[in-house]
Amino acid sequence: MADDAFLFLLPPRHPRIGAALATVGALECSETPAVHGWLQAHGVSASSEEIRILPAEAEMFIPQDAERLPVPLSEEETLRVQQECAPQSVTDMESELLGFRDATQEWEALVHRALTAGIPAQRIAQLTGLEPQDIARLTA
Repeated sequence: MADDAFLFLLPPRHPRIGAALATVGALECSETPAVHGWLQAHGVSASSEEIRILPAEAEMFIPQDAERLPVPLSEEETLRVQQECAPQSVTDMESELLGFRDATQEWEALVHRALTAGIPAQRIAQLTGLEPQDIARLTA
C-alpha cells in the first residue's frame, strides 16, 4: 500500500472539500497509532466534520494551511473515498435546491404551529436555525 489519500483538518470558515472521514466508512488506516496520534494532537475525533479525506491525486485542493496526514488505503477503500469525494451531478444539486425551497416555503406556518403547540421561540430557533428576531416578528 502507498499513500493513497490525505486526511486533513479543514481550516475554520473554509468551504467544505473532500469527504468527512466519518462518511467514508471504516478504513484500516483509521485504527493505526499514527492516525490516532494525529487526531489527538489536533484535539479532534474521527467523527468530526472538520476531519476530511481526499484521494492523493486531489492533494492540490487541500488548503495550504491545513494540517494533513498521508494515509494508505486498500483498493476498495480508495474507491469509496473517490466516490464520496466526487462532485454531485447538476441534476442532483438542483433537486436538493428544490427540496430546500419546498421545505422553506412554509416556514412561517410551521413556526406558528410550533408556537401554538407550546414550543418556546428560543427552542424553535435552536432547532430550525432561524434567527430569533424572525420568530419574534411572527409573534408580533
